Amino acid sequence: MTGSRIARVEAWPVAYTEPNDHDGQRFVTIVRLTADDGTTGWGEAVTLFREAALATAVLVDGLAEVVVGADAGRPAALWHAVKEQTWWYGEGGIATFALSAIDIAAWDLTGRLRGVPVVDLLGGAVHESLPICVTSHATMADLGEEAERFAGWIDELRAIGCKVGFGKRGEANLGFDHDRDIAFVRRLRGAIGDERQIMIDLGVRVRWSVADAVRRVRGFEEERVHWVEEPLGADNPAGYATLRAKTNTLIAYGEREWTVSGYRRIVDTGTVDVVGIDAGRAEGLTGFMRASQYASSAQRQVNAHAFAGPLSYAAGLAASLVSPTCHQMEVAPLVNSAVRDLAPTLPRPSHGRVTALPGAGLGVEIDESALGAMRLEP
Repeated sequence: MTGSRIARVEAWPVAYTEPNDHDGQRFVTIVRLTADDGTTGWGEAVTLFREAALATAVLVDGLAEVVVGADAGRPAALWHAVKEQTWWYGEGGIATFALSAIDIAAWDLTGRLRGVPVVDLLGGAVHESLPICVTSHATMADLGEEAERFAGWIDELRAIGCKVGFGKRGEANLGFDHDRDIAFVRRLRGAIGDERQIMIDLGVRVRWSVADAVRRVRGFEEERVHWVEEPLGADNPAGYATLRAKTNTLIAYGEREWTVSGYRRIVDTGTVDVVGIDAGRAEGLTGFMRASQYASSAQRQVNAHAFAGPLSYAAGLAASLVSPTCHQMEVAPLVNSAVRDLAPTLPRPSHGRVTALPGAGLGVEIDESALGAMRLEP
């Protein structure tokens, strides 16, 4: 309890350029909660598309009657209140974007009011630091150049390995031809050496059958791929059961889940080895922690998806440091304009590891003038 109440909630839909996705334009919705003493907390919804960012801002504004007046020191209670208000909207969707941003902001606000990091509010770090995994999309037509690019990033950040997005923007054309995919992974293994990990992330444009997935993953296993992410999309438990029975590579999915109940469902299928969770999409920090605890009880690894703005990254980092089954932190090698412009003082990882961000709350200072300039208008 802090004694403070939330006096105001505001939302900014924002566009940014993502160099790790071939300079594609992406969107987030930034939320600010202000306590009655003027203290602020910031949150972020990873909305991805323009219309979703705009709709989320409208919904956040509409939730003011629930948020304003709430105890600023009880983020979990506010999380329940917002869920109760939005029950009629369905499971997931725009309401969950709004809940995620409000919840992250509530934890940040509570930490700032108490003068402590969010990591401490969540129970304290079980990892003093976590190793870095480079995450970006393959975009270059020349597979050798692409492999060397990832190898350079790994060396620069002293990372344990890389996660490569297939089926993305650009000319790489990976995920669609078996021989080309295997050739790239072989070149990547040669470029990074035997000790670094390789993870493959399949984009939504890739549509493998179960037979395709089995054949492709067996080919990847010759190059010791650590995990394959969403090879059969977000929801195919029968297909994943077959893939798991016929291959040895870890299967990762979950970043497109919306809710704690959704994570419980996929963990209960027994087909996911690495559970991907995005705090900016899946019910915020509160949702991340609850889903992570459930995955941990089933002895499943958890991996934070934090491929957007500075606040979702900070939330994913805090949750990862306090989650026993989080073993690494994904870091994009190229700084996007949301991080660069909104949080220019955000520390970059060093020496191959990430630690808790300094300061109270999430440890992210938002440049409000840049935020105002980046705001989308309907």
